[in-house]
Amino acid sequence: MKTTLDIPDALLKEAIKLSGTRTKTETVRLALEELIRQKRVEEIVASAGKLKFSGDWDKMRHAR
Repeated sequence: MKTTLDIPDALLKEAIKLSGTRTKTETVRLALEELIRQKRVEEIVASAGKLKFSGDWDKMRHAR
């Protein structure tokens, strides 16, 4: 999908330098993927202690 974005040159140049990417598109794609990954990790961490396990750990561990 083509999209026009107004990204400050200095910000994009620094992102390219730090990420080691070769193109603007690759840099923006990497940044979006990393943002999504970080937010998913945050959701998982936020759910710590809120999920209930109803299995038998020993039985499951030896079931292989």
